[in-house]
Amino acid sequence: MPNIRARLLAVLVVLCGLCGFLTVAGTPAATAAPLPDSLPFDGTALTVSGGRFVDGTGREVVLRGYNVSGETKLAENKGLPFASVADARKSATALRALGGGNSVRFLLSWAYAEPVRGQVDTGYLAAATDQMRAFLDAGIRVYPDFHQDLYSRWLFDPDSWYTGDGAPRWAVELGDYPDESCGICLFWGQNITQNGAVKAAQHDFWHNAHGLQDAFLATAQQTMTYVRQHLSAEQFAGVIGFDPYNEPFAGTYDSGQTSRTWERDLLWPFYVRFRARMDAAGWQDKPALVEPNMFWNANIESQKHVGGLLDAGTLGSRYVFNTHFYDQKAISAILMWGKAADGQYVTDFGTVRDRAAAAGTTAVVSEFGHPLAGTVSDKAPTVLKAMYQALDSRVKGADWWTRPAASGPVLSGNQWQWDIYHGRHHELMNGNPDKVLTTGDAWNDEDLSAVRLDDTGRATLRQDARLLDRIYPGATSGTTLAFTYEDRSRDGSTTLTWNPVPSSLPNVARLVGSGQYGLHVWRSGSGSAPTELHLPASFPAASTTVVSDLGTVHAPPAYTATTPVGVAAEPGGTGSRRLLLTDTDAGTPHYALVTNGATAPSTALLTAARGELAAWAAQRIGG
Repeated sequence: MPNIRARLLAVLVVLCGLCGFLTVAGTPAATAAPLPDSLPFDGTALTVSGGRFVDGTGREVVLRGYNVSGETKLAENKGLPFASVADARKSATALRALGGGNSVRFLLSWAYAEPVRGQVDTGYLAAATDQMRAFLDAGIRVYPDFHQDLYSRWLFDPDSWYTGDGAPRWAVELGDYPDESCGICLFWGQNITQNGAVKAAQHDFWHNAHGLQDAFLATAQQTMTYVRQHLSAEQFAGVIGFDPYNEPFAGTYDSGQTSRTWERDLLWPFYVRFRARMDAAGWQDKPALVEPNMFWNANIESQKHVGGLLDAGTLGSRYVFNTHFYDQKAISAILMWGKAADGQYVTDFGTVRDRAAAAGTTAVVSEFGHPLAGTVSDKAPTVLKAMYQALDSRVKGADWWTRPAASGPVLSGNQWQWDIYHGRHHELMNGNPDKVLTTGDAWNDEDLSAVRLDDTGRATLRQDARLLDRIYPGATSGTTLAFTYEDRSRDGSTTLTWNPVPSSLPNVARLVGSGQYGLHVWRSGSGSAPTELHLPASFPAASTTVVSDLGTVHAPPAYTATTPVGVAAEPGGTGSRRLLLTDTDAGTPHYALVTNGATAPSTALLTAARGELAAWAAQRIGG
């Protein structure tokens, strides 16, 4: 990323010297050229401060995007998200321009990173780093994730109904595990708690049997060292941190052990050890994005385990509270009839906000989603809308205009998933040439990818663009006080409107009409960079209206340092755009309504709408 400050470059040079003993063969990349469309305040590294992500100018940053991708779980591209760097670039451009993302959770495979015990495959690390660079060069921030599901594919028989990913073959061969069997399992995830082989292997890892955890940590350190040394300082600034381990679970609890004591005595010490490996690899200034017991927030009561890293104390700036959320009731097809509704998940996501705040850090929901094919796929439009709504605010739409001050921080989140090979796979399941998977995600009958390639090789969305490509406050110069976005996404032919402008604001309602709108309220800081809102493709400048205390304008002009309300390209040359709002004070509440519902609104309407919003903000938000 461009324009990184000289002091950061100096720090990285020092770190390279300190970590020289870890050097992996290869030549460091040359200094990257500035990204296309970048501005002076772009590209600084993120840190955690005051319970939020902040950039180098002190702005509050919200991460939105996708997991890249479930392809890493498969063997067809040897544990990489993409078959080539060209495909990675194509995916990155589409993710930015079509999906509105500014970040990705980038999946890595332990099995391919260390195929032979003690021997890290630098060819795999080089290919993964090259693909990671494609996203960084598109202006998209990255956090790598050593991914696992059901511990390892090598636990499963060639003719099994299921498969796994994660640990290498040699790690499985060290254990005398029973033949895998899930019994009566309707969903692949039931293997986590019902498959004896999976349970025993997970238990071994967390107890460091056969030195498994030691081997994993050594590979992780070499991976992080390689990535740092083979990205430029500017590119490395775009790496957010590292997710050490996907969806951790004990396998089986020891006698007298509970989920809470397992987190305290086994999971948290593992994260402390991983944090030390990050420091040794030169990642001192980047957080570990740590996940609690995967069932800590299950929405089926019988599946819930007490947890959430309750005994880890204050996590602070070196850790991020990282969790997943899937509506298992909706996925079951039995426990939730009908569709999701306004406010369906505000309590669940409110719990994430509260847990992060209590831990003294920020949060990211690094996986959320819903099947797009099969018996419950009809729920997907409403389930996903409700999940994005809950990321935006902890207040449901029907109450938002009367209770905006309870909105809470805007959560960062990465949807599962963004797989351009959806429906075009050629995966030999568990290495079986008689079980070639081509459809869906080619993984345990899942079908969750938001994207696919059409017959011309062009990336195209599989979900409503109005749902995915959203207004969100990517960077706030100060602190967010309230935010909402009405995307008007569709469930079939039905337009879903969950937070209409109230009749008490008639001119605002007239201005918005049947269009989409976002409303951001923030308290200014003392930073030198403007507030940024991502502008979806459905908000071309000529059709965008902004009503703010900073200025009221239809078809906002190009951004300049002296333009209170302006539009600019997002960095990376992908064609995506942002709205930039510049204030010149500190500690003052500001608001900005952004809508595409008006065609050439009159000055009188804009003035009247601004008056209504000013009165509303004074009454509902205060000074």
